Amino acid sequence: MGNGALFIAVFLACAVEAVEATTIVLAAGTARDWRSATTGMAGALVVLAVIVAALGPAVSDVPLRGLRLVVGALLLVFGLQWLRKAILRASGHKARHDEGKIFAEQLAAAAGQPRRRAGLVPDWYGFTLSFKGVLLEGLEVVFIVLTFGSNARDVGLAAIAAVCAVILVAAAGLAVRTPLQRVPENTLKFVVGIMLTAFGTFWGAEGAGAHWPGSDAALLALVPAIAVFGLALVGLLRGSRQAVLAGRS
Repeated sequence: MGNGALFIAVFLACAVEAVEATTIVLAAGTARDWRSATTGMAGALVVLAVIVAALGPAVSDVPLRGLRLVVGALLLVFGLQWLRKAILRASGHKARHDEGKIFAEQLAAAAGQPRRRAGLVPDWYGFTLSFKGVLLEGLEVVFIVLTFGSNARDVGLAAIAAVCAVILVAAAGLAVRTPLQRVPENTLKFVVGIMLTAFGTFWGAEGAGAHWPGSDAALLALVPAIAVFGLALVGLLRGSRQAVLAGRS
């Protein structure tokens, strides 16, 4: 897997998680207290950095074949979940992910909570809301960094890609202090689901002892094939839904 492909795959996957985390931080800061929200975000990022630093070397020491089998299977499950939801959203069988709606819900929930100071933190609720949101979404980023990075034997580059995605999305969100509604998150999730499924299939098969024609170049055929299959399912499901709606009318 080339450095460019590794960077792009990790960057896109982490950008999706960063949009969701940023929405939570914006809600905590807007409805509660910006100092508490940013402190909670910083605390979660420190915890995540420690996890990457601790687990990165350990994962890298695992034999490559066994690592690819396990990680390939995990990525395949993870990717298929994202792809399934993206297909259902694109075909109209599931509501699209709406950051504006999520932001409004988080804002309303945060505004109704009492304010309580804890030590140097002016608002404990705002701190914990931001901390938990960033930590939970960040754990998925850590998973992506460690799985992609360890398979490519370059956790450092994967971490750099993740940091770039997080900084870019967070800076955009904090600059305008509104949910990133213009980011095509549903499209991003469709693309990332395809990529995770492709890489999971590729690495899982290699870990099981299979040899792909052309080695890494096989991904150039595998990714488009999964994309075409996903789009075909969208078309079929959309057609079936329209037929059902037409039958009811």
